[in-house]
Amino acid sequence: MTDPGEASIATVYAVFVTDEEARRIARIVVEERLAACANILASCHSIYRWHGAIEEAAEVPAIFKTTAAGAEPLIARIAELHSYDVPAAVAWPIVGALAAYAEWIADASRARE
Repeated sequence: MTDPGEASIATVYAVFVTDEEARRIARIVVEERLAACANILASCHSIYRWHGAIEEAAEVPAIFKTTAAGAEPLIARIAELHSYDVPAAVAWPIVGALAAYAEWIADASRARE
């Protein structure tokens, strides 16, 4: 297993309006090599404050795997493609990972020149 400095990977968590939107954006960011992989999860029920009111909505969460350095560009790209004005997209650092897995993420999310 790698230590936090060696892993240099992160996950980006985001939620989407529909499964179709999550899949579309996931495919784009994987094709663009901003993420090595995306896991689209089952629909969830969100309760949140928006413009001073309590809202409820069904949303589709997804977890993207990328490098620590690639987290911000990935979040920016998700925001560009997302239907929300203010999409929830946050990076979670990884404190340890199987070395081969960290290497795969680094390789798969590295832009080809």
